[in-house]
Amino acid sequence: MTGDKTMSMAGTDLFELSRGVLDVASKKVSLIEDITRRTKMLAMNALIEAARAGDAGRGFAVVANEVSEISTQVNSITKELRSEIVARVDHLTTTGSAMVQEMHGKRLADLSLNMIEIIDRNLYERSCDVRWWATDSAVVDCAADPTEEARRHASRRLGVILESYTVYLDLWIADRNGNVIANGRPDRYPGARGANVSDEPWFRQALATRNGGEFTVGDVARNRSLDDRVVATYATAIRRDGEADGDAIGVLGIFFDWEPQAAAVVEGVRLEAGEREKSRCLLLDARHRVIASSDGRGLLTEAVPLRRTVGTMGHYIDDKNRLVGYALTPGYETYKGLGWYGVIIQER
Repeated sequence: MTGDKTMSMAGTDLFELSRGVLDVASKKVSLIEDITRRTKMLAMNALIEAARAGDAGRGFAVVANEVSEISTQVNSITKELRSEIVARVDHLTTTGSAMVQEMHGKRLADLSLNMIEIIDRNLYERSCDVRWWATDSAVVDCAADPTEEARRHASRRLGVILESYTVYLDLWIADRNGNVIANGRPDRYPGARGANVSDEPWFRQALATRNGGEFTVGDVARNRSLDDRVVATYATAIRRDGEADGDAIGVLGIFFDWEPQAAAVVEGVRLEAGEREKSRCLLLDARHRVIASSDGRGLLTEAVPLRRTVGTMGHYIDDKNRLVGYALTPGYETYKGLGWYGVIIQER
């Protein structure tokens, strides 16, 4: 990152230097042109005086003619010099500008990759949590035999977990029919217990997992039973006796409090001084839908027409003349990622 920043600064310096060279060269060429005009004028005056002197001025006339010819040649060379300097400095400026854009674009892509890697590491932990907690004896017993006592015990156990894992809004136990039979915060979310989630993709996919090592992730979305908060839902099957290869007897769903966690990532991007007010840092899902934005706009309602130029990360100038850097999730450990992107859009 530091190297890219240094190269970007070097490119900016080259750009400024080339413009400075053009300014200095133009001024000096103008001075030479002024001197040649004055020299030519003196030569013309000398020729006039030589003509008045008659035979006595013939030798002086030869010198005056030669001076006039030299002035003409110098003027011609000066014009060529000005043209060549402008062309070469323009080329240098264009090259320097392209280098600055390339380095700056690469830096935005690197920052985008850093964003998505941070969120991936965070979500990897969520995938570990759901698979671990699904084997908790209170959770397993509740799914196996959902008596009122078993439900209360499981609810208390989930509540203890939530006291330590503050990044979650709630944890739900659902039976095989999708009925929520216990949750960790019944006082805060009384509408959770008794809800039916059988139509939710995360529930169906979790119930269909082949073993305890598998899990599923729902799209980042609002959950009406959780005060319409935006959540990332992780789920896995609860298996008989807590065994990895046991029959699926229910589903554990855990609801990651998405907005504050994602906001910390997009707002914490290490931009240079003066960049933040003209930059928009985003997390996009696989459909390029905004799931986090440093300016707070477009959450779950805006789709960014991301243009993947080459590979899994890169940069480009969009149709609004903004510099866009992006990076596709690489995943983390056993978490393969969800096809999400880190993106930075910056006004030029």
